[in-house]
Amino acid sequence: MAHDYDSDNIFAKILRGEIPNDTVKETEHSLAFRDIQPQAPVHVLVIPKGSYVTFDHFAQEASDAEIVDYVRLVGEIARAEGLEEDGFRLISNAGKTGVQEVPHLHVHILAGRPLGRMLQKA
Repeated sequence: MAHDYDSDNIFAKILRGEIPNDTVKETEHSLAFRDIQPQAPVHVLVIPKGSYVTFDHFAQEASDAEIVDYVRLVGEIARAEGLEEDGFRLISNAGKTGVQEVPHLHVHILAGRPLGRMLQKA
């Protein structure tokens, strides 16, 4: 999979402060914010500040500090939102077949209601 980064994607614009967001928490290497079109009562997006397109791109090229910061922030958001008891879903789409809409690595943290099966049968 090609990892050409588009610096004009919406998340890059959010990171540059060109588009406002509802920040949940910001760290040195990552940003968590509420989705503007939530698919569940809790819907938080977590993005790295680096120019990574997909999770595999991030895993291969990010520094150890970026990876630790990102993964820990996901855990911190789950705890801060009170999701540990009832659970949550973590989704990261990659590429065309994975239906990735924004070419910047992001995970969705979804919770607050039963979310159904992971995939619909084709």
